[in-house]
Amino acid sequence: MTSARDAPSVVPAVARGAVYRLAQNVSLRPERFGALAYSFDTRKLSFLKHPDLVSVVSSFDGIATVGEVFDTVGVDPRRHASFLSALATLETSEMICHVDDPAP
Repeated sequence: MTSARDAPSVVPAVARGAVYRLAQNVSLRPERFGALAYSFDTRKLSFLKHPDLVSVVSSFDGIATVGEVFDTVGVDPRRHASFLSALATLETSEMICHVDDPAP
């Protein structure tokens, strides 16, 4: 019998039409490999291992959708799935925040 504790955790996907912003108390520090994201609230550290992912996260303004940011940054459509997965992990880690009601 499998318990809930033994079940693999599933990170919900980020939608291309969703709007995000960098969490209020998160700082990005540029590095050769990409950037470090540090939350002063949770004291968590995340590695953003690609410069394009850093550009995406840095471009979140609470108004543009994820898809619009991908287009602006120039993310190859073949890489969207991996970026959406990485963004879901960043949301779960409280590095980025979903914006429920973006400004018009």
